[in-house]
Amino acid sequence: MSPDISGGAPAELSPLDEARFGIKTARARTVSAQNLPAVLDFCEANQIKFLIARCPTTDISAVHAVESAGFLLMDTLLYLRYNLKDQPIPPNLSDVRVRAVRPDEVDQVGALAHSAFENFSGHYHADPRLDHRKSTEVYVSWARRCCLEPSAASLVLVAEAEGRLVGFRALRVNSDTQGEFILAGVNPDYQRRGIYRAFIVEGLKWFLDRGMEEVLNSTHVANVAVQRACFRVGFAPTYSWYTFHKWFD
Repeated sequence: MSPDISGGAPAELSPLDEARFGIKTARARTVSAQNLPAVLDFCEANQIKFLIARCPTTDISAVHAVESAGFLLMDTLLYLRYNLKDQPIPPNLSDVRVRAVRPDEVDQVGALAHSAFENFSGHYHADPRLDHRKSTEVYVSWARRCCLEPSAASLVLVAEAEGRLVGFRALRVNSDTQGEFILAGVNPDYQRRGIYRAFIVEGLKWFLDRGMEEVLNSTHVANVAVQRACFRVGFAPTYSWYTFHKWFD
């Protein structure tokens, strides 16, 4: 079941996306058939050109409503959950060193994000009206902010091999009991060395040490490799979200 995050304003301005793409942008974090008119009114009142809207995949009435209003489906996010209360953390099988990022490594993390997300199939890249290069820079900027801003991430782990960084993994504490893996990237030349699993294991240990009871991880529904890695460790699928885009021309 998807978490209930409805309530509050039907939509909100997105200054980060506006700065990235040069387009007046808004976000509707949980659009429904009931609040869709208010979302569209918000966009009209604020002269929005581009709207990013999400809804649970279980809310078919919302899907039909936004499709009828000219929204286009861009991606599907699958959320997986790890129960730290009842599941033992498996061993780290990788020979690659995992540690916390250092302040002087922000540029390296940004470069890793660029290589990891240059051909990503997320909702930004899926929209042909958005500049591909700028869509990649969304993730580069996000990775850098995770290293620099405590509000973006609680910890960034990096993998080190042959004297250089070959991967990163951002973690966030959502509440007293819940943690979340929010962003990761591994150098393609170092894949299949258990680095993604190592990030998961070391991250779970970090969350457990801080009293978390559950940990979430989200991935694109077509990213089977990440899903398999999570399943092997002990994550289970729990809910999923659609991402829609709407352009106002």
